[in-house]
Amino acid sequence: MFKLLSFFALFCLAVFQIFPQSAILLLEGNYQGKNLFVQNQFGSGGVGFCVSEVLINGNVSTDEIQSSAFEIDLKGQKLNLGDKVEIKIKHKADCKPRVLNPEVLKPKSTYELVTINLSSDGTFSWSTKNESGKLAYIVEQFRWNKWLKVGEIEGAGTPTEHSYTFKVSLHSGKNQVRVRQTDYTNIPHVSKSAEVNSSLCELEFSPVKVSTSISFSCAASKDPGSTLYEIYDQYGNLVKKGFGDKIDAGNLSKGGYYLNYDNKFGEFIKK
Repeated sequence: MFKLLSFFALFCLAVFQIFPQSAILLLEGNYQGKNLFVQNQFGSGGVGFCVSEVLINGNVSTDEIQSSAFEIDLKGQKLNLGDKVEIKIKHKADCKPRVLNPEVLKPKSTYELVTINLSSDGTFSWSTKNESGKLAYIVEQFRWNKWLKVGEIEGAGTPTEHSYTFKVSLHSGKNQVRVRQTDYTNIPHVSKSAEVNSSLCELEFSPVKVSTSISFSCAASKDPGSTLYEIYDQYGNLVKKGFGDKIDAGNLSKGGYYLNYDNKFGEFIKK
């Protein structure tokens, strides 16, 4: 029995060496109009090339793969810009091919702005064309001398014209809103801004010496008013942010703080 098991183990090892197990290199993304280039090596045994088969969205590629380098032709697959692509590169387990330009499947920010508008009720709308992959549009509002992210909407990712809307919380005075996309290059693609002058009342806050809470009110009428706000400590650390007509300050430590609200800056002391 021992001799039989030993013979079987040696037989399996020999079969594995002659017919090594296979593996799959998987790539997923969106078609950007470019082909992939693959560096192909010999198997560790020196017999035959590493790659045995390439599948594009489940279909076997007819590209010539028995060479040290080959091209995966996506242009011949009748794909539209932005279409999803799944590529499976089957190869021997004892070697691994190298895709030289995998970034061509990653979405790129190519949108062109068609229209952009900000209405007096805070409705922000924009339309684009020539998107070539799904990327998020980051909605930014200019407040407190900086562009502040206030929302996010997923882009459609196809070249035809698309329209988007987002509701923005306006502040008193001049408001500016824009959109930004960032792709794998980490270079922001920023739109021009839309502007509107709001008739909202200018806000103030009280008290300056705080025990438990801070309240916002219209400077002219003293009626309560709601706003986005940020609180920073004396070291520049953001300790609280939100939206409303009051801030619960009971859990803040004693000391001085900086307050961003409406379109203004202020300071207060927590007693």
